[in-house]
Amino acid sequence: MGKRRCVPPLEPKLAAGCCGVKKPKLSGSGTHSHGNQATTVPGSSSGPLQNHQHADGSNGRENISDLTLGPANSPITRMNPTSGALSPLSRANGTANSTKNLVVTAEMCCYCFDVLYCHLYGFPQPRLPRFTNDPYPLFVTWKTGRDKRLRGCIGTFSAMNLHSGLREYTLTSALKDSRFPPLTREELPKLFCSVSLLTNFEDASDYLDWEVGIHGIRIEFINEKGVKRTATYLPEVAKEQDWDQIQTIDSLLRKGGFKAPITNDFRKTIKLTRYRSEKVTISYAEYMASRQHCFQNGTLHAPPLYNHYS
Repeated sequence: MGKRRCVPPLEPKLAAGCCGVKKPKLSGSGTHSHGNQATTVPGSSSGPLQNHQHADGSNGRENISDLTLGPANSPITRMNPTSGALSPLSRANGTANSTKNLVVTAEMCCYCFDVLYCHLYGFPQPRLPRFTNDPYPLFVTWKTGRDKRLRGCIGTFSAMNLHSGLREYTLTSALKDSRFPPLTREELPKLFCSVSLLTNFEDASDYLDWEVGIHGIRIEFINEKGVKRTATYLPEVAKEQDWDQIQTIDSLLRKGGFKAPITNDFRKTIKLTRYRSEKVTISYAEYMASRQHCFQNGTLHAPPLYNHYS
């Protein structure tokens, strides 16, 4: 079994796209490729974008695009009719379950909607929320429409305080995912927001020391040009795609830019870190219901949404 780490290893702040836009079909061989696009690196929320290609040492940031997580994987949420707050329902095979007190809450998704709404409408940014400000690696994902098509997904493997981390990656994923144009006001009503917090990082003993549907994985490898590359999939991806471990590893290698034939000997050179995640998703309609006391006369042009924070 792998060596347990409570937090990711100390490393520069990394930005990583958690989702992609195409579901590839994989064969059992190690020479396949898939349709994920070349990745670029988002800068800070106010800085320019930088090309990275997953190589280490370029300002400590990387964009690692993943496959879209289908709507079946979105945790169900419900409205508390008394308080208007959202809370994740228990799911036997999901990230929310009755045997564990989760850190992630639907209020985190509401805060992300607040940040995006205020940005798009020119309001001051919302006040700090009441949920925990403990540091976690995190991802913010935006999807749109009934079929929940990916619209943006960026995160970090470096632990960030949640208040500032969610604020930063809300805007980065919504506006600076290089695969998509920036989100607009008109798209708000069709959006879904997901927040994923990464936990239980462990150094795996080898490239097969993880479980499909249980662990997310992040691999490091040296490509055919001698450059270190990285790639990651969140825990839902392999199960969503009906991949086994070998297919998942080979897909990650291709996504990380490895172009040579993939052999079993090469797979053994991979350094793999496994992790778990807590995830919650809400729709814009659920967000609006939870914030209804902030709006006037049913119009979107309401007072700044931060009034509900203490």
